[in-house]
Amino acid sequence: MQTLSDLVAAGREREGVLFTTPERSAPYSYRDFCTNVWKGGNLMRHYGVREGMAVAVVVGPKNPTDGDEPGYLRDCPDGLLALLSATLDGAVADIAPGTEVDATALVAPAAWLDRYELAPGTKALAYGGPSEDPTVAGFERELWSENPLQPPGERAPDDPALRDDNGTYSHEEVLAASERVVEEYDVDAETTVAFRAPVTSAGAVVAGLLAPLRAGATVRFGEDAASDLAVATSESESPEKAVVRPSDVV
Repeated sequence: MQTLSDLVAAGREREGVLFTTPERSAPYSYRDFCTNVWKGGNLMRHYGVREGMAVAVVVGPKNPTDGDEPGYLRDCPDGLLALLSATLDGAVADIAPGTEVDATALVAPAAWLDRYELAPGTKALAYGGPSEDPTVAGFERELWSENPLQPPGERAPDDPALRDDNGTYSHEEVLAASERVVEEYDVDAETTVAFRAPVTSAGAVVAGLLAPLRAGATVRFGEDAASDLAVATSESESPEKAVVRPSDVV
């Protein structure tokens, strides 16, 4: 396993549940999520996403309320799906974009799009909503009609994949970090992982998404009950006995 494309392809062959949330009536299976990552990659290619480009991704709920903040998962993994989709096209997923976005595309909740000033040529794709702006593409709506095949192109292990406020990380760097998390915390197919940290750092993506995806674990978000392992910024923020802090991962 050398690139995130390999990780997604392997996850598509897994049985079982990848995500659960109290706000979603049915769990999200490995096969459905990874197939939709492929679809997302093909969708982004329609809007010009290619190797070496940047895609800004804002993780959040479909329909944010006043108490919601960018980065926190509550009811949907669309932001996680989008960041992986971008990497499958060879782009860098910027998971901590500022309010001025100079990227090939921005993927964000429709309700938050007015927070961002887009550079000329940046395409906005929204989940939730829908957006009233006719220039904004509906990420979820267009996703369903996309080709459910792996996006074309070959990725290399040293290609850049994720960017946060601390730097840019390659495919091999985040995969190696995910393997360390799996080994250190004994993550396997029976493990439940509570994703309580904001998805604004590479460490959060590695511990809360890539490590569970590698091991076949189930990720929970928006859940108060304790899981086997938490991804959180501090031990005091979660009821879990075992906590991995994103800052310790990458």
